[in-house]
Amino acid sequence: LIVVVNHQGKVEYVSPSAKRILGFEPEQLMGEGWWNLTRTNDKDRTDIKALTFRQLEQDSLIEAVPYESLLKTAAGKDKWILWNTSKGPANTLVGIGHDITDRKNAEQKLLEKHIELEQHNKDMLDSINYASRIQEAILPDISKIKDTFKDAFVLYQPKDVVSGDHYFFHHANSGLIFVAAVDCTGHGVPGALMSIVANGILNEVIVKKGIEEPSEILYALDEELFSALNKKSNGGISNDGMDVALGVFDLKKNTLTYSGAFRPMLLVRDNAFIEFEGNRYPIGFYADVKKKFVSQTIELEENDTFYFFTDGYCDQFGGELKKKFNRKRFKELLLSAQSMEMEEQESFLSYALKNWRQDEPQVDDVCIIGVRI
Repeated sequence: LIVVVNHQGKVEYVSPSAKRILGFEPEQLMGEGWWNLTRTNDKDRTDIKALTFRQLEQDSLIEAVPYESLLKTAAGKDKWILWNTSKGPANTLVGIGHDITDRKNAEQKLLEKHIELEQHNKDMLDSINYASRIQEAILPDISKIKDTFKDAFVLYQPKDVVSGDHYFFHHANSGLIFVAAVDCTGHGVPGALMSIVANGILNEVIVKKGIEEPSEILYALDEELFSALNKKSNGGISNDGMDVALGVFDLKKNTLTYSGAFRPMLLVRDNAFIEFEGNRYPIGFYADVKKKFVSQTIELEENDTFYFFTDGYCDQFGGELKKKFNRKRFKELLLSAQSMEMEEQESFLSYALKNWRQDEPQVDDVCIIGVRI
């Protein structure tokens, strides 16, 4: 589309392509017709005329910048034109325009889609943050754990906003104290949903049913979880489950009874480690296998320090070789921290993990419960 404007600001030439692009005969757009017919807004007419006169007053348009304008067709539709202007003979202004309507429409659709995706992302994040508050609400009050024992800490670091790891604490009327670190299938939203299920069945088995023996608790958890995840009789068996490190403290008898489902427990006594391996069966998986959960009971000694933990800390990649932190380093780290109070240990472990990880992303949820007698 070519338009020529004379020194008086009147259009003296419009190319025949105006018929195809705008639906007007070129003769209709001569003189003031160009300004009046292709724009329905007085402000737009005034602004474009003012720009045209400024350009006419210049000796040359050495650095003329292309600009876009919205025109109305004879049918009242919108057409976007990209203009390049230059000075012509006899102080005329020559505008060469290209129809970019399809491109502008595509850009608008892309913008609308972007806004829609941003809103969808915001709604999703708002939902996840709300789910995080719900998850935090069902977690035990850490201050109660610290008040119950001589010294204790809980290091809880979700990989995402919500976590598949869960810690459990219950001080029964009988005086028994139940402590558990639970690692559910997955992390993020799926893991968080599993952790809510885990919290529900832990309360059902320990608080409501009053089961006290750790191995019996694991059997009951296994049965309850399998039942909860396989309510629909469609023939499919859920492959979801959880690993559990469970300890029951009896401070009257001065004992701890432990049983684990794929999770160990660590004891530091006299600056040396005693590791209690978990049973080789998880909770919820392997429904067709006869599982065996065994409890171990030990006499407590003053300053015994116990650690219940999920696998997230040991599985974190980092260091110069980008390897896993692993159980060996974890035990060495805990041993080096025995002169610290438990709250200091929590900060030390958090710092050590960040230092190991550096720029590596967190690969899993982290949960460690430390208890000193």
